[in-house]
Amino acid sequence: MSEPTTNAPPIVLIHGLWMTARSWDRWAQYYRAKGYEVVVPTYPGFEIEVEALREKPEIIATASVPETLDHLSDVVESLDRPPIIMGHSFGGTFTQLLVNRGLGAAAVTIDSAPPEGVRVNPPSQIKSLFPILANPANRHRAVGFTKEQFHYAFANTCSREESDAAYDRLHIPAPGSWVWAYGLIANWKPGHQETWVDYDLDDRAPLLFIMGGKDHLMPPSVIRSNAKKYRNSEALTETYEFPDRSHFTGVEPGWEQVADYALEWATSHARTPQG
Repeated sequence: MSEPTTNAPPIVLIHGLWMTARSWDRWAQYYRAKGYEVVVPTYPGFEIEVEALREKPEIIATASVPETLDHLSDVVESLDRPPIIMGHSFGGTFTQLLVNRGLGAAAVTIDSAPPEGVRVNPPSQIKSLFPILANPANRHRAVGFTKEQFHYAFANTCSREESDAAYDRLHIPAPGSWVWAYGLIANWKPGHQETWVDYDLDDRAPLLFIMGGKDHLMPPSVIRSNAKKYRNSEALTETYEFPDRSHFTGVEPGWEQVADYALEWATSHARTPQG
């Protein structure tokens, strides 16, 4: 493995719900081989292995977004220079929240779940989240998908065999309260919620939204609506679509193309000189 290149920014990879830091294993190895320092933090309580979390999902049932955001902020601020921050799905929400705090040299979200204020919920997204939202009791426990549900929501462009293999290696339950509170309901509560960002902020890192054209969980209409919220900001905001990819775009075959595009964009637009 290559040693980190001294003039390269660190890279922070933030996972989403129903996943752990394990979902970034290939990207982390890929970027390290290119000479980058790569940090892959996880959420408080998610540090143990996937298999253990499946056995005792109650460990993470009460995880909170503010606590997790503060933890991720500490990780980013502990680095010796502003990093490139990349986040997938709810990790994309955290990426936007971190950028809103003034952190990062550049940021890339991949199939991002939106912060507060994005009121676009296509049918495929509702179908994907229905297993979690169907039972109000899920607000108080950690809830996962079945293999069939995972294939539809995450890996619909993969074969069922490929999807099931990914499920066995990567999938965990997730705090149901996050889906209930931040997935849909936050947009209809009075006042600012915990996923609110200042979309008009000018002094922030450049931000790229990558989307999968066949994503069921976070379809392009959701991502474009999220990106459009930043239209009054003078800071750079761009979008890019991989038309034939699913919500699992960072893991399914061809993920290297996504990783390369994200890195090239981030390094070329980073606020910190790259040397």
